[in-house]
Amino acid sequence: MSQTPNTLDERTKYEHIIPRLLRNMLVASFLLLGPAFWFYRWAGMAGFALGSAVSYVNFRSLTRGVEGMTDRVANRDSREKGGRIVFWFVVRYALVAAVAYAIFKSSSQAFRGFLWGLCVPVAALMAEAVWEVYEAFRSPTDS
Repeated sequence: MSQTPNTLDERTKYEHIIPRLLRNMLVASFLLLGPAFWFYRWAGMAGFALGSAVSYVNFRSLTRGVEGMTDRVANRDSREKGGRIVFWFVVRYALVAAVAYAIFKSSSQAFRGFLWGLCVPVAALMAEAVWEVYEAFRSPTDS
């Protein structure tokens, strides 16, 4: 069963996850530049850097969109417009598709690197999962 955060400490803990994920994405992008170069040389490394940047912007935009949609649903007097939120969801994926197509047409090595870059959020989420397990074992249990 999932539990909702009851205490102030639990709420503030959850508020720090998104900034930590974004930071993990930047660190993973930097650390994986070397392997991208090793496998795909300069073109692949450039594609990886572009894919990582697109992933970062995409994830950041997604979090803003979800926060805006949540505010729109939860708050009647919200300034967020539902149509604008949905529009930016569609534009974000169209941008990813356009960049992927342009890279695909220019270089297969760069496209492979770009696909690696699109997977950077997975590495960030895995690092976050390890952090959460560490925190769970480090903190005393309430039971």
